[in-house]
Order: sequence, then C-alpha cells, then structure tokens
Amino acid sequence: MNLVSIITPSYNSVKFIGKTIDSVISQTYKNWEMIIIDDCSADGSVEFIKAYEEKDSRIKLVQLKENSGAAVARNTGIRLAQGRFIAFLDSDDSWLPEKLERQIEFMLINDYSFTYTSYLKVDEEGKFLGAVTIPNKINYSELLKTCVIGCLTVIYDTKKIGKQEFPLIRKRQDFALWLKILKKVSYAYGLQENLANYTIRSDSISANKFKAAQYNWYLYRYIEKLSLFASFYYFSHYAIRGIIRSKFPKMALFFKI
Repeated sequence: MNLVSIITPSYNSVKFIGKTIDSVISQTYKNWEMIIIDDCSADGSVEFIKAYEEKDSRIKLVQLKENSGAAVARNTGIRLAQGRFIAFLDSDDSWLPEKLERQIEFMLINDYSFTYTSYLKVDEEGKFLGAVTIPNKINYSELLKTCVIGCLTVIYDTKKIGKQEFPLIRKRQDFALWLKILKKVSYAYGLQENLANYTIRSDSISANKFKAAQYNWYLYRYIEKLSLFASFYYFSHYAIRGIIRSKFPKMALFFKI
C-alpha cells in the first residue's frame, strides 16, 4: 500500500483543526502521514495539535520560525513528505472517510498522475451549502478560464511528476500550482464523487469577490505572463462563470461551471 503524505498548513486554527485531523484519522486508507505546518499561531493551536501528535505517530507537527504564508508552509510540508502521493487538506476543511481509498484506487487503475474530486461546501458550523461539480478532465487552457480544482481534493503522484511546489505568492498559489503541473501533464482527471467538505468562512478570500478577481488578474499577467489580450480573454471567462455560479446556480450545475 503506497504512502500518502497529507500537507496541512495551520494558522490560528484551533477552532477547526480538530475536525480536520479527525477526518484523516477516520480514513479507510490507513497508510498516510499528516504533516501539519504551523505558521506561528497564537491561539493555542500548537498545543492542541501536539496532543494529537502524541497519540498518533502518523501525525507530524512542524513549526515555522516566522509567519510566512500558506505557500511557504505547504512547500515545507512537501519537502518533508515521504509518500509517493501528495495530498492537500487545509486546517478548516475535512474529508469523508473513503476519500483517500477511492481516489488512490482511481489513480492507480487509470494510471493518472494528477487528480481531483467534486466536494461539498459547508459553513463554519458544518451546515450544508451546496455541492461543487467538476469536469471529468481539464487541461491548461481550460483551467485558465476558471479554477475548478479544489485544493482539498487534489492528489498528485511524485513517482510520475516529482515533487511540485507552490509558487511563492500570498494568494491563489493553489491555482498557480495546478497550472504549473498542467504544463507537464496533458490533463488533470476528476473523480465524480463528493469526498470532501470545504468550509466557507466569513473572513476568507473567497468571501471577497473583488479581491479574488484582483488576484486572478495578477496570476494571469505576472505569474503565467499572459499577454494583455490573453489575460482579458481568460479573465472574461472567469468573471462570466463567476456571475453564473452566483446568480444562476442551477445553470452552473447543469453546465458544470
């Protein structure tokens, strides 16, 4: 059974991270390590995580010396990872029990190197808000139109593509990494099963649509280095799809956007 390394950045996460860790411990796939990288929390998160670490040797806490952001935290975890497969789970999200088992099986049977799944959206109390549908597969140019890959659902195979690290930007680093990987492989493949819970928080970047749009534009122009014309083209797709998902959710569900 192949080892899966789960990378979890943590910053002032004591309110949520217990549920996150419990969802990993409850996995039907047992050969995993969970590397939690604390980014200088000040809310008791470290002590809370250490209690789990003492009970389960598969859980490993790493403390950064200075607050550095999610990209640095995730890259620290990737460098320490021992597993063939790298998975990501943020400190306020959670997985369903069969997530790893179903997705690793999906990858091995089909010989896929980069996969993601559909997932559920919940509020801070765990109340269901909706489901996020995904395409069966997606390539680089299609992903540029809108990021349909949820970070909490991704697994990639280091045996096939090596360890791939996040660009060092404060926001949208997950989107940037998926684009980076898709320059190496033809497609990312989607497993059409809701296997994770994504928490919508009032203070998250996803809650501020204007800022999210700014970060997307920055990614097009300065990370992907697209021309002004290409940036406008892909940004228009991003904006229109965002409006449809917000105003016409049934239409978005039908067209999987």
